Amino acid sequence: MDENLFFNGFIYLAAAAIAAPLGRRFGLGAVLGYLVIGAVVGPSALGWVGENREEVMHFSEFGVVLMLFVIGLEIDLSRLWKMRGPILGLGGLQVLISTVVLAAAAMLLPVNWREAVAMGLILALSSTAIVMQNLRERGISETSAGIQSFAVLLFQDIAVIPMIALLPLLAHLPAGEDSHGSGHTWIESVPAWSQGLVVVGAIALVVIIGRFVLTPWLRWVASLKVTEALTSTTLALVVGIALLMDAVGLSPALGTFVAGVMLASSEFRHELESDIEPFKALLLAVFFIAVGAGIDFELIGSQPLTIGTMVFVLIALKGIILYSLAKWFGLSFDQRLLFAAALAQGGEFAFVLGAFAVGQGVISTELAAQMIAAVALSMALAPPLLLVVQRVILPRVGTTETEGNGRAHDVGNDKARVLLAGFGRFGHPMGRLLRSAGCMPTVLEKDSDHVDLLRRIGLKCYYGDATRPHLLRAAGAEDAELLIIAIDNEEECMSIIDTCRKHYPHLKLFARACSRYHAYQLHEIGVKYYIEQLGSSMDCAIAILHELGHELDHAKDAARRFKEHELSAIGEIAPFRDDEQKFVGMSQQNLKDLDSLLLNAPLPVRNGKNRPET
Repeated sequence: MDENLFFNGFIYLAAAAIAAPLGRRFGLGAVLGYLVIGAVVGPSALGWVGENREEVMHFSEFGVVLMLFVIGLEIDLSRLWKMRGPILGLGGLQVLISTVVLAAAAMLLPVNWREAVAMGLILALSSTAIVMQNLRERGISETSAGIQSFAVLLFQDIAVIPMIALLPLLAHLPAGEDSHGSGHTWIESVPAWSQGLVVVGAIALVVIIGRFVLTPWLRWVASLKVTEALTSTTLALVVGIALLMDAVGLSPALGTFVAGVMLASSEFRHELESDIEPFKALLLAVFFIAVGAGIDFELIGSQPLTIGTMVFVLIALKGIILYSLAKWFGLSFDQRLLFAAALAQGGEFAFVLGAFAVGQGVISTELAAQMIAAVALSMALAPPLLLVVQRVILPRVGTTETEGNGRAHDVGNDKARVLLAGFGRFGHPMGRLLRSAGCMPTVLEKDSDHVDLLRRIGLKCYYGDATRPHLLRAAGAEDAELLIIAIDNEEECMSIIDTCRKHYPHLKLFARACSRYHAYQLHEIGVKYYIEQLGSSMDCAIAILHELGHELDHAKDAARRFKEHELSAIGEIAPFRDDEQKFVGMSQQNLKDLDSLLLNAPLPVRNGKNRPET
């Protein structure tokens, strides 16, 4: 075994173990942590890794393949068919327009039109790994921006195939050495007239295997009750499909995505996902660290103006194009900003296509090095860019007077005594009860589709964002007595509280606590709070105790005592939430007190039921 590669692997794994917790601890996200620590241990800084950086990058790219397989498992064919519009329309336009605009911008460099077109094609792609991980970490993968981003990324993966076929047609330099081996695939030995049939046959083979062969095989393997057999089968499937796709010149990630979609309806879907998740997460971490280590700071230091301009132009032009397309496709202002920020960087395929372009004599080695450095920097800037948009820009300008669908805020002042911010699973039943009790609140909800549905049902609901002070005023905050904050975003909740304390101090505030830590925060500032799901979980616990044989009245009394103790404990522990030692000690004492309260006073059971062991 190559000792350097083994040592590099150790450094990458150790760096991953450090980067993820630190990145999340400081609110930067794991991806940015991986990129930063990769740059630190890379050849341009500490130099702990570098000699075998390309080999590690090849190995870690398998993490991207595994990620696409897991994404495929989460999507059934009906959903994919429903997304055909965004995939072909939004995705196709993004690649086409980005290629043209970036190629035109590249003409400002001392390059000919062939190199400019090649750069436009390569830079039009975004990073599937970084975007999907970022969206999931930020909790926006299921928003309109997240769904449309996935559609665009899927089209980009498909677009790599014709790009590989098109790039050699732009050759004008002596062919160089292709360090990635691209362009030397098995399919080149097949007659040109039949290559298309081979490609179609390979995809059809993946579909047939995924649809008709794997499920019976997995059912038999599962019957053996050997966990490692199912795991090895899953990994062998992914590796085999990746090899097949690579052999016919297609994207391995695309092939495994198709296989995942074919298995999405299988009863083994969740087990396959859980088996492959640790490998995916680990290899993705190594991939991000390898990207950070691949940033050539020596080249950047020698040409800071050129590389810096390339990075700025890349992010700015792609951001403008993405924002404009998102507006055309009807995304709201908030979602347009998130969509543009998420996809504005270059992608990992630039490393592969860049080396392939050099090997085919399309672009020069120096230009490729500049382009790769710019792409690596743009990928490193992607997580903080999305972070700034989500945490800094959107809270200030995120909701405008007119959204992407042309709809203006329609908040009205009904002179209600109660304002209700948020009409989801927490606010909805509360609003209905208040209405039925003759105390209809003025409801603010920022999901316009949800507002329309509620109005059709017959509930009075206004489209507006309660984090905006002037909208609270328009809703009647100056006349109301009480504000209920029922939204599921802790930061927005605290922002609304700050706004009310500053502008409407007379309002009594009731807030939804989305987590125990959030409850600590609300308790500290004196806001009445109600912990999400606590009531329903107590109802379920009462039913369980009753089913186990306990008297119903006594079970209800136990739940009441538990709830009182829980709320009292939050008040006692809240001041020490940031002092880990005291927090742990008080939490341990809290458990002992709870045991003393309930276990030492066992509940009576009904006749005919055995008392549960305690």
